[in-house]
Amino acid sequence: MDKFKTLEPLKLYSTPASVSPIRKGTVAPQFVGKLPSDLHLLILSYLPVPDFPAYARCSHATAALAESERIWETRWKSLKMDNKRLVSVLDDLEEHLRGRAAESRAAVPPTITVDDEFGDFASVDVPPDEMGDFVGAFQNPTTPVTASLWTNNLKSTFRAQYIRAHNLLKPLTKTLSSTPHIILNDLAAAVTRSLRLEASTLRLLFLFLSQTIQPVRKWREYKAALRSAMDRFDANLLAAFDNADEKGDEDSMREAAESSWLVWDGTSSDWEMGKVWAEKRGIFYDQPWDPLANFTKDRHLAFDAMDDFMSIVLKAISEHGSRAVRVFPAEAGVLISFSERVASDVVGEYISAVLTRAREISIDVFLKATAASFREAWKMVDTIITAGRESTVRTQAEDVVFRMFEPNMDEYLDEEIEAIKPAFETICKGWDRQASERHDNSSEASARFLTSNNPSQVKRNVLASFTNVLLLPVTIVPRTVGAVGGALVSGGTAVGGAAAQGIAIGWGTPNVPEGYRKHGEGDEMMFEIGPDEDDEEEEKDKNESWNEKEDQVDLAPPPSAVPLSAATLHTASTSLDQMDQMDTLLSLDVALELVHTSRESLKRLETFAAYPERIGDRVRDTIEEVFILMLQALGDGHVKPGFSSATARMTSYKPAEHEETTNVAPLLQFFELVHIGDTIQSMVQVYFDKEMAPHIDKTDFLNSVVREKKRFENSLDDSVAGGLNAGTEVLMNQVEHIILRFTAPREYYPPENAALDLKPTKGCIEAIKCLEMHCKLMKGSTSKEVLEVFHQEVGIRLIAILQKHIKRQIISLSGGFQVIADLNAYHAFITSLKVPSITADFAHLKMLGHVYVVEDAKDLAQIVRDVTRYGGAYRPEDIYEFIQRRSDWKKIEKTVDKTMYNLSFKEDCIIC
Repeated sequence: MDKFKTLEPLKLYSTPASVSPIRKGTVAPQFVGKLPSDLHLLILSYLPVPDFPAYARCSHATAALAESERIWETRWKSLKMDNKRLVSVLDDLEEHLRGRAAESRAAVPPTITVDDEFGDFASVDVPPDEMGDFVGAFQNPTTPVTASLWTNNLKSTFRAQYIRAHNLLKPLTKTLSSTPHIILNDLAAAVTRSLRLEASTLRLLFLFLSQTIQPVRKWREYKAALRSAMDRFDANLLAAFDNADEKGDEDSMREAAESSWLVWDGTSSDWEMGKVWAEKRGIFYDQPWDPLANFTKDRHLAFDAMDDFMSIVLKAISEHGSRAVRVFPAEAGVLISFSERVASDVVGEYISAVLTRAREISIDVFLKATAASFREAWKMVDTIITAGRESTVRTQAEDVVFRMFEPNMDEYLDEEIEAIKPAFETICKGWDRQASERHDNSSEASARFLTSNNPSQVKRNVLASFTNVLLLPVTIVPRTVGAVGGALVSGGTAVGGAAAQGIAIGWGTPNVPEGYRKHGEGDEMMFEIGPDEDDEEEEKDKNESWNEKEDQVDLAPPPSAVPLSAATLHTASTSLDQMDQMDTLLSLDVALELVHTSRESLKRLETFAAYPERIGDRVRDTIEEVFILMLQALGDGHVKPGFSSATARMTSYKPAEHEETTNVAPLLQFFELVHIGDTIQSMVQVYFDKEMAPHIDKTDFLNSVVREKKRFENSLDDSVAGGLNAGTEVLMNQVEHIILRFTAPREYYPPENAALDLKPTKGCIEAIKCLEMHCKLMKGSTSKEVLEVFHQEVGIRLIAILQKHIKRQIISLSGGFQVIADLNAYHAFITSLKVPSITADFAHLKMLGHVYVVEDAKDLAQIVRDVTRYGGAYRPEDIYEFIQRRSDWKKIEKTVDKTMYNLSFKEDCIIC
């Protein structure tokens, strides 16, 4: 017997270290039976967990599919184990399970360990998942060794993690067939005594009993019973929260609130605990304010009462909102819910009463009250963000105010447009109604661009002052105090306040101290022009200084400017005073009032510019529409009619009916009108750049604002072009009248013994003087391109006048020198205009004067035939007409004809 060794028992099971719940190397086939594996997996995703063992035992293929991670990943994620509190429930349940297992082992009577020669079978651990037995796999672990086995070796897969959760949570479903209070007692005994842990257990068990998982066959009945228990638990939490709230115990309040949030299923719109807490705040019941106190006895707005009201509201939001953030979970959003309740039930009702009363007073008061109320309500945003600390996003706080105020927006936007249309119309018609009064008072001194030494500098200063006015602060909320931040607070913008305080224009000449006055308001002035900063620096570099005296500016013209002489200015002023004041057809005051009215509306609308979605789009559309209406009122209602009237007046001007010949009064007035129109266009451009550019894309040529602005500019250019065309016609008529009036009958046919004076004739001098003055005035009125066109038109028409004038005269040889003197003077004038095309034409005209000083007829004929002499400007036939005005033409006609055409009409031609 000693030869035989004791046999060791055969180990039928592998060691725990090699246990793996998933068959290594097992790959799910593409088809299982006649169905694809994807269809099997889809069926398994809806299969209850108790049916998995039966399915897995069908074949090796179905067993492999039953272990697919895709199925168990969905079930595991349905438990929402990314929440750390829910993970702690499993750990706590596992700890309690181990404790009960240890107690049960301690209660078992001690046994005697018997070792035989076949080894210690009692120490063998049988893995529960051998051969894919799902029944064994989902049995409750009974020993710490088994539990350790699953937690250590299977925790890396979704299936293993779910099996752990399933084995821990399934025993808790046995008590769900009882009444709610028994369920709560049994579940409380299964975990550590803590409201948060009990709530987390209820929440996790509620997720476990879901249609996605279906852990047991009666999961629907168990879930309904669990929901009843959770409601009872939530009611107990609410009572505990109220008790803690009365005592001011924020720690207990926070514990109850967090527990209640865990058991809330989210099916109702509002969380009960947060809703009840908000309803008990005193601000909803203690309301000692009067919305009508925002109106004065004379029915004006004074929002001091609303300031006091908002102080109470902001204090309540800050106090109760801060506590809500400390007590309630951040994801519950109690602060935002409480703020929305305050905004709708308190602030919204207050604003509604204010706007209803404002609407009864007038539309203007309603518009101002709407913008002011929104600005006051906007204070809630910063207070909510401050109370919420880092848990509140700014957009959430802004949405509270947006949603509260949204019911008022459609009516406000409609009324804004409806109110601004008659306002623009009233401004334009008001200026037209005072036309007769301005005509009666035409003898009063008025400021003009033309009477200043430097109109361009005056224009720059006007725009600089206008820009400064646009930069003044705007008051949206009216108050009873005199001023806020340096701006008037009469309910308008700072532009209106500036006009009311009397901002005068200094026009650049000490002898013209008056400024443009706001029509209908006596001595109230609209602008005061100070020295422009950039221009002042430039003048310093040139060692030129500005002389300022009694708030008026003496503008010295820069070296590049060509100032008019004192006599010319005096003549222009005298002529302007004698004629109807055409420059009053346009007014900077009207433009400023239109811009002021538009800007007042624009600033109200900008209060709502941050509105999102539909209302925000409507606000932006309304902003664009207000600017478009302003351009239409300014262009079609003021600028275009003014230029049309001016053009009509110039057309009806007849030079012969006026004694003054140096200047054309309507044209001078039109130049002043062009200055005003150009300044208005510059004001519109400044207003567009400062106020409208932030709201639109200036490069979008399809934008309605950009298109309307371009239409306004084109309309102004067309009006100026049409006026200049009529003005040029009037000017040249005046020049022709001057030439005819001052040219003596024998100006170019003096007596034979008369002394020759080779100076230009008086008619030539007066005509050039008239042209020079108007061309100089034109320099600062329009752009360089328009000025060049004007000069070119003057030159072309002057050539025609001179040709016509020469053909009317009888010119002797001595008078020919006088013709050449006049043509040289005209040529010198045209050369000063620096337009090459017409300068060449006048050079050819000057050469044409030589035909009157050539004594020999044959030489004259050769000159006539030489077409290259005049650069192709005149044909021989044209020159032939001019030489017919010679006083000796009858004597030389035969010789000239024979030399030119090699024939004599008297000898070679037979008249039949």
